[in-house]
Amino acid sequence: MNLIKTIAAMLATVIAIAGVWVAWSVRGPEAEFALSETTGPRPKLAEPDEQTVPSIKTAEPVGWKDGELPVAAQGLQVSRFADKLDHPRTMFTMPNGDVLVALTNSPPRDESGITGMVMGFLMKKVGAGGPSPNKIVLLRDADGDGTAEQRFEMSNPALSSPAGMAFRDGRLLVANHDAVLSFPYQPGQTALTGNPEKLMDLPGGGNHWVRNLLLTPDGAKLFVTVGSASNIAEGGIEAEAGRATIHQYDFASKKSIEYAGGLRNPNGLDFNPHSEELWTTVNERDMLGPDLVPDYLTNVPFGSNYGWPWVYWKQNMDWRVKPPMPQYLLDYVRKPEYGLGSHVAPLGLAFAKGGNLMGAKFSQGAFVARHGSWNRRPLAGYDVVFVRFDERGNVLKQPPLPVLTGFLNADQAAHGRPTWVAFAKDGALLVSDDTGGVIWRVVAPGAAPAPAITPLPKRVAPPQGKGSGKFIMKPNAESDLMKPER
Repeated sequence: MNLIKTIAAMLATVIAIAGVWVAWSVRGPEAEFALSETTGPRPKLAEPDEQTVPSIKTAEPVGWKDGELPVAAQGLQVSRFADKLDHPRTMFTMPNGDVLVALTNSPPRDESGITGMVMGFLMKKVGAGGPSPNKIVLLRDADGDGTAEQRFEMSNPALSSPAGMAFRDGRLLVANHDAVLSFPYQPGQTALTGNPEKLMDLPGGGNHWVRNLLLTPDGAKLFVTVGSASNIAEGGIEAEAGRATIHQYDFASKKSIEYAGGLRNPNGLDFNPHSEELWTTVNERDMLGPDLVPDYLTNVPFGSNYGWPWVYWKQNMDWRVKPPMPQYLLDYVRKPEYGLGSHVAPLGLAFAKGGNLMGAKFSQGAFVARHGSWNRRPLAGYDVVFVRFDERGNVLKQPPLPVLTGFLNADQAAHGRPTWVAFAKDGALLVSDDTGGVIWRVVAPGAAPAPAITPLPKRVAPPQGKGSGKFIMKPNAESDLMKPER
């Protein structure tokens, strides 16, 4: 009897210790660096703090009451363009001024394993656990008062977690999570009818399911983003085929290529109006602690690689990765142009262009929606920021300017989460808020439309140097990768 009691007591102790360990692991440590230290062209990189269980720190969704607004930066004004929407994420402005918004969410997730269970729990906790509406809503401000008084929900059986949109030659291009579709469509049309043409298949689902689209200026090609299926290829590199990349589809040949790779989860896409280079926002890897790894904004030359899953920020190895690294990779990995902060989850991207109504302070640079962290203490992101560039299209070594804040209340609960940014035809900045169900409209009252930007003469981007780090063999039998000296 005493033996049974002893064993029971030991089991209870083990369970209690395990519970405390799991609770601490999930809670996670506090960040040592200020968010500002992990932003800019040279963000501070902490020593890796490998985690077995993802740490979780979320902002409970509480929504917006009537009359509540985010906080606009000095000189700007924010208002509701549309509200009471069902999980609005990506946006696209048609030539006639209609604003198309994807009402969408993740396809059904695989919630097996620790990561899957955590992701499932997390999505429900932040208000993103419901089924995808699979609709596109058309918002129309017919009287030009800054509010969309008309809306038309467009459904089609072919829509499946739709996200990126583009318009070309009487066709609306829509990126499902698993394919790029082309629907017959004309400006002003309020229904999405008919059977679409499939332009290309895409790897479906995964942890990062949003697919974005951007046409080249001449309309001849289409960029398509596809994020990784996992955090660091823990399911095998074979499962990542065609992922963590930006594809380029050619309308003439009806074929696609992988334009750039090593991008864990690329989302926003836009062209720098000065250089006409392609730029993107990227969500970097998790479970290396609250200060790693800074998400980023970067240009994307053809054939470039940014290191995922083996390398981050050009010369930093991720020793957790099991698949062997291509031997040539370290010679070609590029350093991102600008850190946006660790775990801020940057999504939408829009460069300031001619005709915008944001005023001189926001005339040269890029607007970025930072969706907000789920695994950092304190919370980070939950805002829209402006990254400043010079007149030649080079990013400046300056901190980002706040554009829209106040998505978190005093109790660190979320009124909403900024998701996407796009310009309305009248030059106002539109910001989608998927958790709050709102499209926000931001302008600088009284500002004249910004002058057009003339692109610089085209030239080939110079190659990046190999950096200051020297790579040596890691003194560890578990890996044959090379490690930079500190």
